[in-house]
Amino acid sequence: MPKRDRLDRREGVRDVMNRTSSGSALRANAVHLPAVSVIIPAFNEAGYLPETLDRLGAAEQHLKATAPADAQIIVVDNASTDRTAELAQSTGATVVHEAKHNIARVRNAGAAIALHDVLVFLDADTLIPPELLLSIARSMTDPTCAGGAVDTMHQPSSLLLRVYFRFWRVLGLIGGMAQGACQFCRRSVFQELGGYDETQYMGEDVDFYWRLKWLARQRGLRTSFIRELRVIPSPRRFDRWPLWRTLIWTNPPLVFALRRRRTAWEGWYREPPR
Repeated sequence: MPKRDRLDRREGVRDVMNRTSSGSALRANAVHLPAVSVIIPAFNEAGYLPETLDRLGAAEQHLKATAPADAQIIVVDNASTDRTAELAQSTGATVVHEAKHNIARVRNAGAAIALHDVLVFLDADTLIPPELLLSIARSMTDPTCAGGAVDTMHQPSSLLLRVYFRFWRVLGLIGGMAQGACQFCRRSVFQELGGYDETQYMGEDVDFYWRLKWLARQRGLRTSFIRELRVIPSPRRFDRWPLWRTLIWTNPPLVFALRRRRTAWEGWYREPPR
């Protein structure tokens, strides 16, 4: 496994875990929880996917130990040329293949074979706390909850970038935006929305969450934004890129303007960082 900003990320996960309830308290409040299908798009992620799946396995065990609920893990191999599919299969995950490089299409391909009512979309290079699946399942026990998202904590090595991402996080919370590092919804709601918009090559996650919130309001439902836990995406891309490139290509107005231009996003679709 590559060396991946381990100190910062592990400390971030530790801080998140320290804020959660104890396992005994969770078991005391156990209720019947819905089963979940976790969908992970993956393009040449052999270096990062194993740790993500390890963390997800711990979250699955925590869910099952706390309440009787099943979890299905789906990895959508997006025409990888490394051992992504092989490594996913070795953990018992269901592997489906999607050749076209379009993140919305890849997410939708996973949703199409999901067995359970609650769909969870998780990025392949993202670390999660063990309480994640339990927290999502508990949110979805409320029949008025259409879906939601989990707070995201970016930890690039650059202090300036950390401040930058926190600034956009605050604006995102004010504007009702939520990134796709970890989103979830009911299958029926996902189908009514038509899934992720495959005409978009970037920003499809923010677009999906906006449409999810709009539909929830129209149906008299609600969305759940889980803030007591945070997921931590790998900062590898931003640590390798020059600062100016990150500031330009993660700027929300620019993303919105170019979201349907595939050629604008070669850094994501043809140059996956290692």
